[in-house]
Amino acid sequence: MSSHSPLIYHHTNTIRFIHPPNFLPGKTIETVSMATLSNATNIFWQDCQLGKPERQKLLNQKGCVVWITGLSGSGKSTLACSLSSELHSRGKLSYILDGDNLRHGLNKDLGFKAEDRTENIRRTGEVAKLFADAGLICVASLISPYRRDRDTCRAMLPDSNFIEVYMNMPLSLCEARDPKGLYKLARAGKIKGFTGIDDPYEPPLNCEIEIKEDSGVCPTPYVMAGKVVSYLEEKGYLEC
Repeated sequence: MSSHSPLIYHHTNTIRFIHPPNFLPGKTIETVSMATLSNATNIFWQDCQLGKPERQKLLNQKGCVVWITGLSGSGKSTLACSLSSELHSRGKLSYILDGDNLRHGLNKDLGFKAEDRTENIRRTGEVAKLFADAGLICVASLISPYRRDRDTCRAMLPDSNFIEVYMNMPLSLCEARDPKGLYKLARAGKIKGFTGIDDPYEPPLNCEIEIKEDSGVCPTPYVMAGKVVSYLEEKGYLEC
């Protein structure tokens, strides 16, 4: 094996360090066997002197997760962006975790089977929890069709800092909008397992905020964002 061999390679759950470029004769080469994450027992939580209360005081806001769920085309991303802009105008720091954007990076290895969707939501929930712990208002915008997966993310957050926003828009409206052309492809059988067509969407049972049509008229982005901001203000998230 040449001096330009890769530093590491993986075989099942073993990582082997193989002749790095600066390897010297007589230097020990380590082989580390790593348990799978679910069975890991040799990891420990590292606390630091500064915690969430100090970060919240610095930002003058309280960290939380605003989880926007609903069918494709229901207006989740529109609300997320409008909400983030409104919070910014008030001097509040937020960050959007958009479902499609995450699938370009963190979750690009996942498909749309039920188990992949569950993992997609789990990873997003863990990241959202970190943002909330940093003191930010994390806005997660994902279809997240399965109730149990959303409830799992809720359970990750302490002190009821998970705010579920249900975009309760009828399928007919979402399909008429079809901003990405996905419903048309699903109806043509070119996309399988599409939420609302041949895969179920399970609406929340006890969401904090529900946004729906009023006499057949959809609220504007400004009105939707205002409803969420009012809730955050009422619950004390916009000050510390």
